[in-house]
Amino acid sequence: MLERTTRINFLFDFYHPLLTKKQQTYLQMYYLEDYSLGEISDIHGVSRQAIYDNIKRTEKMLETYEQKLQLYEKFQKRNRLLQQLDTLLREKEMTSAYELLKQIKALD
Repeated sequence: MLERTTRINFLFDFYHPLLTKKQQTYLQMYYLEDYSLGEISDIHGVSRQAIYDNIKRTEKMLETYEQKLQLYEKFQKRNRLLQQLDTLLREKEMTSAYELLKQIKALD
């Protein structure tokens, strides 16, 4: 569950401008502020089921955006490459470091 929550938080960071204000609010309250579905429904005056349905639909939208744009995947890959580059530079493996740098630039 923690892995899923972390993924949704990252996807939200990347794609929240593509969501409606209501979708942003519900996801932020549920995932970032740790409100329960009942608490969110009380605050917004809608049913718990409506909040649940909206959050699940929004999660699917985020996954669809990621499938098409791959911003999170590129972010993860970029971080892995940067970690490798850091290791190579510490070990003074300049040729391999240069190759990793080219791969990082190719992600943009």
